[in-house]
Amino acid sequence: MTQSTNLTPRPRPSFDWSVTPEKRKRSRPLERRSRTTQLALSCILAVLTALYLGPLQAEATDVLAVKKVLPIYSVEREDKVISVTFDASWGGDKTMAILDLLDEYNAKATFFLVGIWVDKYPELVQAIHERGHEIGNHSDSHPYMTQISEAKMRQELDGMSDKIEALLGQRPTLFRPPYGDYNNKVVTVSRDEGYEVVQWSIDSLDWKNRGVDDLVKRATTNVQPGDIILFHNDSEYIVQALPAILQYYQAQGFSMIPAGEILLSGETTIDVQGKQHPAAQQ
Repeated sequence: MTQSTNLTPRPRPSFDWSVTPEKRKRSRPLERRSRTTQLALSCILAVLTALYLGPLQAEATDVLAVKKVLPIYSVEREDKVISVTFDASWGGDKTMAILDLLDEYNAKATFFLVGIWVDKYPELVQAIHERGHEIGNHSDSHPYMTQISEAKMRQELDGMSDKIEALLGQRPTLFRPPYGDYNNKVVTVSRDEGYEVVQWSIDSLDWKNRGVDDLVKRATTNVQPGDIILFHNDSEYIVQALPAILQYYQAQGFSMIPAGEILLSGETTIDVQGKQHPAAQQ
Protein backbone atom coordinates (compact mmCIF):
# COMPACT_ATOMS: atom_id res chain seq x y z
CA MET A 1 0.00 0.00 0.00
CA THR A 2 1.41 3.26 -0.99
CA GLN A 3 1.11 6.29 1.39
CA SER A 4 0.66 9.51 -0.42
CA THR A 5 2.22 12.75 0.88
CA ASN A 6 1.43 16.35 0.04
CA LEU A 7 4.58 18.38 0.62
CA THR A 8 4.70 22.01 -0.40
CA PRO A 9 8.14 22.95 -1.55
CA ARG A 10 9.85 25.73 0.45
CA PRO A 11 10.23 28.99 -1.45
CA ARG A 12 13.74 29.73 -2.41
CA PRO A 13 15.20 32.92 -1.00
CA SER A 14 15.39 35.64 -3.52
CA PHE A 15 18.80 36.77 -4.38
CA ASP A 16 19.77 40.00 -6.01
CA TRP A 17 22.23 38.88 -8.64
CA SER A 18 22.98 42.49 -9.44
CA VAL A 19 24.92 42.79 -6.16
CA THR A 20 28.25 41.34 -6.90
CA PRO A 21 30.64 40.00 -4.22
CA GLU A 22 32.81 43.07 -4.78
CA LYS A 23 29.87 45.41 -4.00
CA ARG A 24 28.98 43.43 -0.88
CA LYS A 25 32.56 43.72 0.37
CA ARG A 26 32.56 47.47 -0.20
CA SER A 27 29.20 47.99 1.62
CA ARG A 28 30.25 46.28 4.87
CA PRO A 29 32.77 48.97 5.96
CA LEU A 30 30.17 51.63 5.14
CA GLU A 31 27.61 49.87 7.34
CA ARG A 32 30.16 49.58 10.16
CA ARG A 33 31.09 53.27 9.83
CA SER A 34 27.41 54.22 9.88
CA ARG A 35 26.82 52.28 13.09
CA THR A 36 29.96 53.79 14.63
CA THR A 37 28.83 57.30 13.68
CA GLN A 38 25.39 56.72 15.20
CA LEU A 39 26.95 55.43 18.41
CA ALA A 40 29.29 58.43 18.61
CA LEU A 41 26.42 60.85 18.05
CA SER A 42 24.40 59.13 20.78
CA CYS A 43 27.31 59.49 23.21
CA ILE A 44 27.76 63.16 22.36
CA LEU A 45 24.03 63.79 22.83
CA ALA A 46 24.11 62.06 26.20
CA VAL A 47 27.07 64.18 27.33
CA LEU A 48 25.41 67.41 26.19
CA THR A 49 22.19 66.47 27.94
CA ALA A 50 24.09 65.87 31.17
CA LEU A 51 25.97 69.15 30.84
CA TYR A 52 22.90 71.28 30.16
CA LEU A 53 20.12 69.54 32.04
CA GLY A 54 22.19 68.24 34.94
CA PRO A 55 22.73 71.66 36.58
CA LEU A 56 19.10 72.59 36.01
CA GLN A 57 17.92 69.40 37.66
CA ALA A 58 20.38 69.90 40.52
CA GLU A 59 19.26 73.50 40.95
CA ALA A 60 15.62 72.46 41.03
CA THR A 61 16.45 69.83 43.64
CA ASP A 62 18.36 72.37 45.71
CA VAL A 63 15.45 74.82 45.60
CA LEU A 64 13.06 72.17 46.79
CA ALA A 65 15.47 71.07 49.52
CA VAL A 66 16.08 74.55 50.99
CA LYS A 67 13.51 75.59 53.58
CA LYS A 68 12.59 79.28 53.54
CA VAL A 69 13.52 81.10 56.73
CA LEU A 70 10.83 83.65 57.58
CA PRO A 71 10.78 86.78 59.71
CA ILE A 72 7.81 87.55 61.97
CA TYR A 73 4.87 89.30 60.32
CA SER A 74 2.29 88.87 63.07
CA VAL A 75 1.81 87.02 66.34
CA GLU A 76 -0.79 84.63 67.70
CA ARG A 77 -2.27 86.52 70.66
CA GLU A 78 -5.45 85.85 72.60
CA ASP A 79 -5.37 89.28 74.23
CA LYS A 80 -6.29 92.32 72.14
CA VAL A 81 -2.89 93.82 71.53
CA ILE A 82 -1.42 95.25 68.33
CA SER A 83 1.83 96.96 67.49
CA VAL A 84 2.10 100.32 65.74
CA THR A 85 5.47 100.75 64.03
CA PHE A 86 7.16 103.59 62.16
CA ASP A 87 10.11 103.38 59.78
CA ALA A 88 12.32 106.47 59.97
CA SER A 89 14.82 106.78 57.14
CA TRP A 90 14.81 110.33 55.82
CA GLY A 91 12.78 113.30 57.12
CA GLY A 92 12.09 114.15 60.74
CA ASP A 93 9.82 117.20 60.80
CA LYS A 94 6.63 115.24 61.66
CA THR A 95 8.18 113.07 64.37
CA MET A 96 7.38 115.27 67.38
CA ALA A 97 3.74 115.61 66.29
CA ILE A 98 3.55 111.81 65.98
CA LEU A 99 4.98 111.41 69.48
CA ASP A 100 2.39 113.85 70.85
CA LEU A 101 -0.47 111.91 69.23
CA LEU A 102 0.84 108.61 70.56
CA ASP A 103 0.91 110.12 74.06
CA GLU A 104 -2.63 111.43 73.62
CA TYR A 105 -3.97 107.96 72.78
CA ASN A 106 -1.82 106.09 75.28
CA ALA A 107 -0.03 104.19 72.55
CA LYS A 108 3.51 102.85 72.72
CA ALA A 109 5.14 102.23 69.36
CA THR A 110 8.33 100.90 67.79
CA PHE A 111 10.44 103.20 65.63
CA PHE A 112 12.76 101.39 63.23
CA LEU A 113 15.58 103.87 62.65
CA VAL A 114 18.27 104.05 59.98
CA GLY A 115 21.77 104.97 61.14
CA ILE A 116 22.00 107.99 58.84
CA TRP A 117 18.71 109.24 60.35
CA VAL A 118 20.18 108.81 63.83
CA ASP A 119 23.20 110.89 62.74
CA LYS A 120 20.93 113.67 61.51
CA TYR A 121 18.34 113.68 64.31
CA PRO A 122 19.96 112.60 67.59
CA GLU A 123 17.56 114.82 69.56
CA LEU A 124 14.58 112.98 68.03
CA VAL A 125 16.14 109.65 68.95
CA GLN A 126 16.36 110.88 72.53
CA ALA A 127 12.73 112.09 72.43
CA ILE A 128 11.47 108.75 71.11
CA HIS A 129 13.30 106.95 73.89
CA GLU A 130 12.23 109.36 76.63
CA ARG A 131 8.55 109.01 75.61
CA GLY A 132 8.79 105.27 76.30
CA HIS A 133 8.84 103.99 72.74
CA GLU A 134 10.98 101.18 71.42
CA ILE A 135 13.81 101.70 68.94
CA GLY A 136 14.51 99.04 66.32
CA ASN A 137 17.33 98.64 63.83
CA HIS A 138 16.52 99.54 60.21
CA SER A 139 20.15 99.25 58.97
CA ASP A 140 22.85 101.92 58.91
CA SER A 141 22.49 103.20 55.32
CA HIS A 142 19.20 101.67 54.04
CA PRO A 143 20.54 99.23 51.41
CA TYR A 144 18.83 96.27 49.80
CA MET A 145 20.14 93.68 52.22
CA THR A 146 19.87 90.78 49.77
CA GLN A 147 22.28 92.53 47.40
CA ILE A 148 25.19 92.91 49.82
CA SER A 149 27.69 90.45 51.26
CA GLU A 150 27.31 88.76 54.62
CA ALA A 151 30.16 90.89 56.02
CA LYS A 152 28.38 94.05 54.83
CA MET A 153 25.13 92.85 56.40
CA ARG A 154 26.86 92.62 59.76
CA GLN A 155 28.38 96.07 59.27
CA GLU A 156 24.94 97.53 58.53
CA LEU A 157 23.49 95.98 61.68
CA ASP A 158 26.40 96.90 63.94
CA GLY A 159 26.80 100.41 62.53
CA MET A 160 23.26 101.46 63.42
CA SER A 161 23.24 99.75 66.83
CA ASP A 162 26.59 101.28 67.76
CA LYS A 163 25.07 104.73 67.26
CA ILE A 164 22.04 103.94 69.40
CA GLU A 165 24.24 102.50 72.12
CA ALA A 166 26.38 105.64 72.10
CA LEU A 167 23.26 107.81 72.52
CA LEU A 168 21.13 105.70 74.85
CA GLY A 169 23.44 103.12 76.40
CA GLN A 170 21.54 100.16 74.95
CA ARG A 171 21.35 98.28 71.68
CA PRO A 172 18.22 97.43 69.65
CA THR A 173 17.03 93.83 69.61
CA LEU A 174 14.71 94.02 66.58
CA PHE A 175 15.62 94.45 62.92
CA ARG A 176 13.45 95.40 59.96
CA PRO A 177 15.15 95.10 56.56
CA PRO A 178 14.91 98.20 54.37
CA TYR A 179 12.23 97.88 51.68
CA GLY A 180 11.13 94.67 53.41
CA ASP A 181 13.85 93.01 51.34
CA TYR A 182 15.14 89.75 52.81
CA ASN A 183 16.18 86.19 52.05
CA ASN A 184 17.33 83.24 54.15
CA LYS A 185 20.79 84.71 54.66
CA VAL A 186 19.49 88.10 55.80
CA VAL A 187 17.24 86.51 58.42
CA THR A 188 19.87 83.99 59.53
CA VAL A 189 22.65 86.56 59.85
CA SER A 190 20.36 88.98 61.72
CA ARG A 191 19.35 86.34 64.22
CA ASP A 192 22.96 85.27 64.58
CA GLU A 193 23.75 88.88 65.50
CA GLY A 194 21.06 88.82 68.18
CA TYR A 195 18.12 90.47 66.37
CA GLU A 196 14.64 89.19 65.76
CA VAL A 197 13.50 90.14 62.26
CA VAL A 198 10.10 91.88 62.24
CA GLN A 199 8.03 92.76 59.19
CA TRP A 200 4.33 93.72 59.23
CA SER A 201 0.90 92.20 58.64
CA ILE A 202 -0.92 95.46 57.81
CA ASP A 203 0.68 97.90 55.39
CA SER A 204 -0.80 101.41 55.48
CA LEU A 205 1.00 102.29 52.23
CA ASP A 206 1.24 105.79 53.65
CA TRP A 207 4.38 106.45 51.62
CA LYS A 208 2.26 106.48 48.46
CA ASN A 209 0.59 109.69 49.72
CA ARG A 210 -2.91 108.81 48.49
CA GLY A 211 -4.71 110.98 51.01
CA VAL A 212 -6.03 110.78 54.56
CA ASP A 213 -9.07 108.61 53.80
CA ASP A 214 -7.03 105.97 51.98
CA LEU A 215 -4.48 105.87 54.78
CA VAL A 216 -7.12 105.50 57.48
CA LYS A 217 -8.94 102.77 55.56
CA ARG A 218 -5.82 100.69 54.95
CA ALA A 219 -4.66 100.97 58.55
CA THR A 220 -8.00 100.01 60.10
CA THR A 221 -9.39 97.28 57.83
CA ASN A 222 -9.54 93.77 59.30
CA VAL A 223 -7.22 94.46 62.23
CA GLN A 224 -6.69 91.38 64.40
CA PRO A 225 -4.94 90.74 67.73
CA GLY A 226 -1.22 90.30 67.16
CA ASP A 227 -1.09 92.45 64.03
CA ILE A 228 1.93 94.63 63.33
CA ILE A 229 1.07 97.81 61.43
CA LEU A 230 3.54 99.67 59.22
CA PHE A 231 3.73 103.48 58.97
CA HIS A 232 6.47 105.94 58.04
CA ASN A 233 7.32 108.95 60.17
CA ASP A 234 7.62 111.30 57.19
CA SER A 235 4.68 110.30 54.99
CA GLU A 236 2.63 113.25 53.79
CA TYR A 237 -0.67 112.54 55.57
CA ILE A 238 0.47 110.64 58.65
CA VAL A 239 -0.20 113.43 61.17
CA GLN A 240 -3.68 114.15 59.80
CA ALA A 241 -4.66 110.47 59.61
CA LEU A 242 -3.17 109.17 62.84
CA PRO A 243 -5.88 110.52 65.22
CA ALA A 244 -8.66 108.64 63.42
CA ILE A 245 -6.52 105.50 63.24
CA LEU A 246 -5.62 105.52 66.93
CA GLN A 247 -9.22 106.32 67.91
CA TYR A 248 -10.39 103.30 65.92
CA TYR A 249 -7.90 100.99 67.62
CA GLN A 250 -9.01 102.21 71.03
CA ALA A 251 -12.71 101.86 70.15
CA GLN A 252 -12.07 98.24 69.13
CA GLY A 253 -10.49 97.56 72.51
CA PHE A 254 -6.92 97.20 71.27
CA SER A 255 -3.93 98.08 73.40
CA MET A 256 -1.02 99.43 71.38
CA ILE A 257 2.30 98.04 72.55
CA PRO A 258 5.84 97.95 71.08
CA ALA A 259 6.73 95.14 68.71
CA GLY A 260 9.24 93.73 71.16
CA GLU A 261 6.43 93.23 73.68
CA ILE A 262 3.97 91.70 71.25
CA LEU A 263 6.40 88.91 70.34
CA LEU A 264 6.12 85.61 72.18
CA SER A 265 8.81 84.34 74.51
CA GLY A 266 10.00 80.79 75.01
CA GLU A 267 9.71 78.09 72.37
CA THR A 268 7.87 79.35 69.31
CA THR A 269 7.25 78.50 65.68
CA ILE A 270 6.64 80.66 62.59
CA ASP A 271 4.15 79.40 60.02
CA VAL A 272 4.30 79.87 56.26
CA GLN A 273 2.45 83.19 56.58
CA GLY A 274 5.08 84.53 58.97
CA LYS A 275 2.81 84.30 62.01
CA GLN A 276 4.53 83.45 65.27
CA HIS A 277 2.88 80.78 67.44
CA PRO A 278 3.69 79.12 70.75
CA ALA A 279 5.49 75.84 70.15
CA ALA A 280 3.15 72.84 70.25
CA GLN A 281 3.19 71.11 73.58
CA GLN A 282 4.38 67.52 73.46
